Amino acid sequence: MPEKVSKDKVLVYIVRDGKLLVFRHTEFSYEEVGIQVPAGSLRPGESPEDAALREAREETGLTEFRVVRKLGEYSYDISPYRWELQQRHVFQLELCEAAPERWSSQEDHDGQGEPTHFECFWVPLEAAHILQSGQGALLGRLFD
Repeated sequence: MPEKVSKDKVLVYIVRDGKLLVFRHTEFSYEEVGIQVPAGSLRPGESPEDAALREAREETGLTEFRVVRKLGEYSYDISPYRWELQQRHVFQLELCEAAPERWSSQEDHDGQGEPTHFECFWVPLEAAHILQSGQGALLGRLFD
């Protein structure tokens, strides 16, 4: 078994009118990757807050976000998908621009490799338990 790598990640909950912004990868089935919220790795020297804003922009194609608050941190072992122990920094963001109920987006990965295509949409907070890989772990803190 490979040794696990520890990685700092951010996870973003964007809430509007009692709904959570989620996405799915259009090149993969739900069985492979599920429903997700914007998330990703911190870059060297980047603060968790800045990483949260960057990931929200990259994965949704929207640009106007504001950090509402940090909801907390937790560890998540994503093995065996990747031999990784993730330290997740979870933020609540506010969307400060209009957005449709459903739209297509893509992440260009800073021009490295092929873009990743997403379908973004809103789900009621009561249905957010559908999130994959433990991404819904701190949803209850939205109500604190």
